[in-house]
Amino acid sequence: MVVLLAVSSVCALGLGTPYVPPHRLVAAVLDGDTTLAGLVVTELRVPRLVLALVAGACLGAAGLVLQEALRNPLAVPEMLGVSSGAALGVAAPLVLSWSLPAAVQPLLAVGGAALGGGLTLLAAGLGRSPSAVLLTGAAVAAALQAALLVLMVMADQLDLQLIYRYLLGSLSARTWDDVTGLWPWLLVAVPALVLCAPVLSVMRLGDEDAEALGVRAQRARLAALAIAVVLIAPVTAVCGPVAWVGFLAPHLARWFNPAAGAVRWLPWSAVWGAVVVVVADVPARLALAPVETPAGAWTALLGVPAGIALMRSGGRGRAARRGPAASAAVREPLPGPRRAASGAADDAPRAGSPDDVTGDEPGRGGPSGGCPPSSGTARTEDVR
Repeated sequence: MVVLLAVSSVCALGLGTPYVPPHRLVAAVLDGDTTLAGLVVTELRVPRLVLALVAGACLGAAGLVLQEALRNPLAVPEMLGVSSGAALGVAAPLVLSWSLPAAVQPLLAVGGAALGGGLTLLAAGLGRSPSAVLLTGAAVAAALQAALLVLMVMADQLDLQLIYRYLLGSLSARTWDDVTGLWPWLLVAVPALVLCAPVLSVMRLGDEDAEALGVRAQRARLAALAIAVVLIAPVTAVCGPVAWVGFLAPHLARWFNPAAGAVRWLPWSAVWGAVVVVVADVPARLALAPVETPAGAWTALLGVPAGIALMRSGGRGRAARRGPAASAAVREPLPGPRRAASGAADDAPRAGSPDDVTGDEPGRGGPSGGCPPSSGTARTEDVR
């Protein structure tokens, strides 16, 4: 992870036009506005890198919160109507030509994300069933995306290009103003995450066990959705819905540390989210240069197959870890009197057993007569 982050950060700061060698990056940052390389690095590439790190960390942490609260590895912002609602809240004023200050855009995104998540929970019965929440969220997300398509039909050619690039998630032309607009939301979300992590560990046990331990499952699920909204909506307002980062980052955190819990997975999921966005932004900026492609297209292209592969390998790893224990449990004899293994010993009576009768009791086999016990009866005794 450290190697990936370091290499991708150096590539993000140095590659492009103008090209800045790695050994000149520090001097370019110190030069600042005095040279062209310093101006490009400090005013364009560094804020873009910082925004990618912050956005990826927020999306990765939000993905883990949703997956743990709903106990489903497919619970991602794109499947719960949160990302689509935030995108709708930002795109609607642009198409309808409402003149709003830039500071209001995060509030519109938060409102749209809360609308999407609230509709999902209301339609699913306030989150009584995690599986119902996920299925209902997929339907709500599809409805919100249909509303976005309607807005795109209403938009003119210039607005259509802006909306199209925004909906795919792009870090292009972002400045320090975009980065500073995220800090107030992070000051609210980070303490909430710290308080939420132990509750997520309890939620993994199931609703009934969580209720027995004093955690109200429905309220905890609502709180988890609220925290995810605070994390996702400001990022979506600035750079659009960067897709499937919240799906891939938690699976990377679990794959590298499968024995941990939600408390330890949460920071690693945030770090892996940052790594994923930074790595995806490098080909987004350079693959078709001088034309930039949206970073969200690369995160979706790389994140979905990688996440599915991690899920499959994690499932096989858990089955392999359970295999020896299960085999030992099968081989372990049940408590009770030991039976003879095979051969004539199965038919030989044991001392002290009900079959060890020496009298002439009717229906019993013995030395003085009577009917010998049938083989079926002996087998039935062995089975019992």
